[in-house]
Amino acid sequence: MNLGFQEILLIFLIILLLFGAKKLPELARGMGHALREFRKAVREVEDTVKDVKEETEKKESNKT
Repeated sequence: MNLGFQEILLIFLIILLLFGAKKLPELARGMGHALREFRKAVREVEDTVKDVKEETEKKESNKT
């Protein structure tokens, strides 16, 4: 699904009409914060999975 310039502009205008110009910076900040938290959580899960995988591989190599 590719969004062109016109579609993005239309979405922005609809959001502008719904929330008003004063609320847009506040909404953008909130979305940025949520995105950072999401990325942080994804990294933590990836690190946990990596650690468990390494521990499992070490245990298997010690058995042989």
